[in-house]
Amino acid sequence: MGMNIGTTERIARTFVGAGLVGAAALGVISPLGYLGMLAFVTGLVGYCPVYRILGQHP
Repeated sequence: MGMNIGTTERIARTFVGAGLVGAAALGVISPLGYLGMLAFVTGLVGYCPVYRILGQHP
């Protein structure tokens, strides 16, 4: 399992995911904001299984 997300996208996913989770934790947005954890984790590890399913892998 190699990385299939570029550096810019990894940074964006990490910050957007953290922002969504933080906003959900503070009650600013609905609890669905916890789905931002998916973006956060894929940003940290650099691998998105959906990209592999769609054939967009290295």
